[in-house]
Parts: sequence; C-alpha cells; structure tokens
Amino acid sequence: MVKESPATYRIADLPVTDRPRERLAELGADKLSDAELLAIMLRVGMQGVNAVQLGQRLLVEFKGLSGLYRAPFEEICKVKGVGKAKAAQVMAALELGRRYLIAERGDRPAVHSPKDAADLVMFKMSGLLQENLWVILLDTRNRLIDIEELYQGSHNSSTVRVAEVFKKAMLVGAAGIIVTHNHPSGDPAPSPEDIALTRTLVETGKMLDIPVLDHVVIGGNNYVSLKERRLGFS
Repeated sequence: MVKESPATYRIADLPVTDRPRERLAELGADKLSDAELLAIMLRVGMQGVNAVQLGQRLLVEFKGLSGLYRAPFEEICKVKGVGKAKAAQVMAALELGRRYLIAERGDRPAVHSPKDAADLVMFKMSGLLQENLWVILLDTRNRLIDIEELYQGSHNSSTVRVAEVFKKAMLVGAAGIIVTHNHPSGDPAPSPEDIALTRTLVETGKMLDIPVLDHVVIGGNNYVSLKERRLGFS
C-alpha cells in the first residue's frame, strides 16, 4: 500500500513496479485494483495525494464503483483534487463499461433464466438511489424486445397501475414480460408488498394472455427471483 506524504502526489514518484500503467502493461487490466484503474483515468493526484490514493478516496466517498457510477457529476467534481475534467473522464469510462456489457449481450439477447434477466438490468439498476420498476418485454423465443423503465419511487400493488405494466407489451405484441425492480438498501429479499404486487400482475397476465414469467428483485450485485421462490406465482 502506498503511504501518503506531502511529497508524494504523482504516479511518476512511485517505484516503477507500483505504477498502474506499467502494472497494466505487464499484468493486464484485470489484475489491477479499482483504485489503480481509476488512477490511470485521473492521471495525476494533488499535493500530498497521488492518483492511486485519489482513486481510493473516490471509492470510499461514493461506496464503491456502483455508487460512483450513480453519483451526480457535480458531486464527483466536489471531491478535493478531482474537478470537472477528471470527473468527466471517470464518468465516461464507467459509461463505456456499461455500454460494453450491453454490446456483449448482442442486439437481441435471449432470457432463459432469472440470471439472464438480472444481467440485463443489474449494472444500471444496482446504482439507483430510488426504487424503480422496469418491465422486460420478450418475444415468443424469449428474446429481448425492450426494457421499459416504468416507475420511479416506492411502489406496491395499490400504487402501480396494472394497465400501465402491460400497456407497451400489448402495443408491441410481446409474448411475455419479466417485472424487475431494485431495493436501494442492497437487500434483494422480497417484501410482502412485492409478493402482493406479483400476485396481482400474474393474475392479470393470465387474463391478457401475456404471462408474467418472473419478478426479479435487484439489491446491490445480487438478485432474487420470486418465481424461483414460488412467491406470488401459483
């Protein structure tokens, strides 16, 4: 671990074996810590703090990469030693990572399991500060048609308009839907309200011949499938 001192503020001041760019070239990007990867984007630190330490400061301040991803641009700029240019570089890199995951899945990924559904939304949804309810629309081969970001804020069976959940599915001819929402607390355990909402949506889906294939709750980097746990599904 690099110790802070008033004289250490540039990566160039570190031993060659500790410099992130050199370590990346020798070992590969996957071998570097989050702080080291951030340091490469930040390039320089500030008086008394090198770029690796500044990267670590960002991770602590925003509670990891997911928190950093969801942080407003203005809040990142406020961190001492960052500013607008470095904040923009960090946000651009994180967004490229998100877009890579989407591209890697292909234009029309198929969903055959709760994990497949969670993978479609987890990167973005795990970083949201409020509860959001999204609807994954699938065709007859379980391929993705669209992901509709429907509700923001707390929701339950009394506040969610069931017709809204199925509206786009009917318009685009979806063969089935998967409902997904996040718990900002990081705990994906379904609440009684989640189960009640699921039960209502499942019954409506049967009447409309648009089955609700699952309800997946995202919490941090984990998920729970209500169908797997037989909660709200008969």
